Amino acid sequence: MKFSFRRLLRPPHITTGTLRNSFDRRTVVIGGIQGGIGCLLAARMTYLSVFQNEKYKLEAESNRVNLSLIPPRRGWILDRRGQPLASNRADFRVDVVPERMQDAGRTIAELGRLLSLTPIAMQDLQDKLDKAHGFAPVEVASGLDWERFAAVSVRLPDLPGVVTQRGYSRFYPGGPSVGHLIGYVGAASAEEYEKDHDPVLITPGYKVGKDALEKMFEKDLRGTPGARRVEVTAAGRIVRDLDTREDVPGKTVKLTIDAGIQDYAARRIGPESAAVVVMDCQTGDILAMCSMPSFDPNSFSDGIGRLEWKMLSDDDHVPLRNKVLRGLYPPGSTVKPMVALSFMEAGLDPEESVFCGGGLRVGNRVFHCWQRRGHGQVNMAKGIYQSCDVYFYHFAQRIGMDPIAAMAGRLGLGREFPLPVAGQSYGTVPSPAWKLKKYDKEWQTYDTVNATIGQGYFLVNPLQQAVQASRIASGRVIMPRLIHGRAHEPQASLGIPQEHLAYIRQAMSDVANGPGSAPHARLPFPDIKVAGKTGTAQVVGLNIGNGKGGLWKHRDHGHFICFAPADNPRYACSVVVEHGGGSGAAYPIARDVLTYVFDKQKGLEVLAKLEAGWGGTPKERLDARYRSYAAQYGVGAPAVSPEEESRKLQGSEAAPEPRQPISAAQSPAPEPDASERPQPAPAPASAAPPNPPAIGETAQ
Repeated sequence: MKFSFRRLLRPPHITTGTLRNSFDRRTVVIGGIQGGIGCLLAARMTYLSVFQNEKYKLEAESNRVNLSLIPPRRGWILDRRGQPLASNRADFRVDVVPERMQDAGRTIAELGRLLSLTPIAMQDLQDKLDKAHGFAPVEVASGLDWERFAAVSVRLPDLPGVVTQRGYSRFYPGGPSVGHLIGYVGAASAEEYEKDHDPVLITPGYKVGKDALEKMFEKDLRGTPGARRVEVTAAGRIVRDLDTREDVPGKTVKLTIDAGIQDYAARRIGPESAAVVVMDCQTGDILAMCSMPSFDPNSFSDGIGRLEWKMLSDDDHVPLRNKVLRGLYPPGSTVKPMVALSFMEAGLDPEESVFCGGGLRVGNRVFHCWQRRGHGQVNMAKGIYQSCDVYFYHFAQRIGMDPIAAMAGRLGLGREFPLPVAGQSYGTVPSPAWKLKKYDKEWQTYDTVNATIGQGYFLVNPLQQAVQASRIASGRVIMPRLIHGRAHEPQASLGIPQEHLAYIRQAMSDVANGPGSAPHARLPFPDIKVAGKTGTAQVVGLNIGNGKGGLWKHRDHGHFICFAPADNPRYACSVVVEHGGGSGAAYPIARDVLTYVFDKQKGLEVLAKLEAGWGGTPKERLDARYRSYAAQYGVGAPAVSPEEESRKLQGSEAAPEPRQPISAAQSPAPEPDASERPQPAPAPASAAPPNPPAIGETAQ
């Protein structure tokens, strides 16, 4: 039997009604799908036009309108008379934002051509770009004339990432003379932006304080940014200004500094490596606080290049160190008035004398006086104005170190003062308790002998020496002040009898005006006398050099502290000259600075003759040295890493306190007696021994 499958696959019978029903179903399905899509589109359009109206309105407006921040004008820093130490000046500038540049190489090359940048400037710009974060603007050039500024401005559509600005830049009229005092400004780092998410920090052209007072008063000096709304085309061309909100300048900071004295002191230091502090010894106002050589903060604010960095780094006079606050030095004989006060307070009669034959045996050692021929019979006054070491060797052993250390603290040595500065090295006033705690060693007699002439463990900074002079001059606890306008607090008495102070002041007056050790420190005024004290601090042993000549780093430090007028003190001054060869390098500077204080014209006449032989002002000498380096190295100066730059610029604040920050040499051992065995060689400079060798002599 044959089975046919075709019967099973027979197509269904299709009628006109069947076709009509099938079409109706498809129409409903497709219509439903279309209607659903239409509802979705209508709902989306409703959401966008109604509920998202504000968002897209703002985005549309932003395409038409460009909103930019206007960096605030930084607050000025003024001296006590209202003269600017840090101000702002109108400026045409060009910056680039690295992350916005499409072809960095072509853009930089075009800017170099338009701005006529030198090869050294192009190299410095590339170094800045290598260090920069993408969002942070990088300065290409500032202080531009109108022609160069306009040449870049008209090409902005073809130079994406380039920003031109007409604004204000920081300006320091004093240049190097205020470098360490005021500090400098620079573009905010990534760390600063992460710490303070203020959008003005990444605004092209805006800079923040990086050091000293600029950094300490950043919040006050910053101000409030303004804003500018302009209508632009799709290509970014400005059509018209719509609205502008002016910036609010930062607050003005007024200092106790006298700009004239500050500048004069900095210039009078000349080619020396030195520090000068001038104070009003009645109020504590700091009139000058100079550390030289220094850097030009105007250069640092524009971004220092590798050539200028090498120039500063190569300088063995350490221009990046603030010697007033961070420099520590053995004070030498400048402590003798302080030691004499402690003697009198301990009951020593100032007329009691000792014979100086040029040295004194202490135990099995001979400690020499600076005057090898001796001073003969010496009382306290002669011990001060002739700076006789033997007098102090002798009576310090009777009095002991504790009264001396206590008096040093009362006069401000070893102290930190409440000033708006980043850091102070407060040094060391040694004592038996201090040595036991620090080295676990007992105090020895030779430690007292060393300390009583300002050697051994004794370390001070120039500010402390100025405070010491102020307190001796006034008899009060004078505290240094740097901010002008604050109410003067009553100064407490030192608790030292006036007759003791009068005796010391007269002896210090005789240093310059009598039979003392510094007759050339006398002021050129018949009715104004200066009272002072010289000091020389040894740097290397006598087996290396005599401290007066030879290698610069082997010469003695020179000190001078003083106040004037001697009979009615008003101004106190301290001078430290690193490796100056002795106090003879220090007291002429103090004399001329005080001459300027009392008679500006007479002081300037002296300075003009000196600068003619030095090669001009500090700024002129810096510029001449830069030209010399440019001729020698060109673009061949080595690059400096950000880590090294940060370490050298700011590392001093966190660095451990050195025993002798400038010289690595040890103090020399005393000359041994003929029967005494030879002394062992001094320890390496990098490790200060618990018992420093005794001092053979100290100059006047």
